[in-house]
Amino acid sequence: MVETVVTDTHGLEPVADGVLVHRSALLANNAVVVDGPTGVLLVDPGLTASELTCLADDLARSGRRVVAGFATHPDWDHVLWHEALGDVPRYGTTRCVEQVRSLRADPAWRERVAEGLPSEIADEVPVELYGLLTALPARATRVPWDGPPVRVIEHPAHSPGHAALLVEDAGVLVAGDMLSDVLPPMPDDSDDPLGEYLAGLDALDGVADRVRAAVPGHGSVAVGEEVRARLALDRAVVKARRDGRSVADPRVDSPAPGWEWVTDAFGPGALSRPEG
Repeated sequence: MVETVVTDTHGLEPVADGVLVHRSALLANNAVVVDGPTGVLLVDPGLTASELTCLADDLARSGRRVVAGFATHPDWDHVLWHEALGDVPRYGTTRCVEQVRSLRADPAWRERVAEGLPSEIADEVPVELYGLLTALPARATRVPWDGPPVRVIEHPAHSPGHAALLVEDAGVLVAGDMLSDVLPPMPDDSDDPLGEYLAGLDALDGVADRVRAAVPGHGSVAVGEEVRARLALDRAVVKARRDGRSVADPRVDSPAPGWEWVTDAFGPGALSRPEG
């Protein structure tokens, strides 16, 4: 079972000029806010109704309104929304959108979603607007919004249709469920999950020279040289799994307080991929 990791759910924390983070209380999910001239782009908002309304209130108090949203990938904790955030376009890659549309086409989709929720918050997650995404235009390389350029870096690692976003002027990489300091790599269940994960790391490495800070889906923001350090560690971990070797990983070997379950999930003989 996933244990609750308590963090501050109030306040927008600046990462760079025009880029802020709002963190959830469970699994330290990072919602990313990018300022634009008429409003903000909101990426991967929080998990529970109270967190989502807290985020909406914090944005309103700071004089911001949401004009667009983006889901980095189709995992449940990245495709949530709340009416308090407004009725705005919410984008994802074509494969991401196909995944959530396929799920919602199942008459029992709510039950399927509920089965994957952590028990601690299962009754608090609003699913009414779950996965109501619009696919990016064909061959789009940037988020279509009235704001600073945000490059879309689609890759096959972790989940179908996964994308990182590079806020180019600020040098901030929104990494989705990669480059975490609390969770090790979680490859998808595919024909070549480790090869795909390495391809995803290659895609992120290709823009690393332009990145001053990286915001993972879970955990703390990486700044400066820490970005390449996380890339290097994840690459070493994935290659070791591929080759059947062990490798030191502090996220598994000596997890942060509250994250001890990671050792059981990803230690020797486990290598599971918990939902999220």
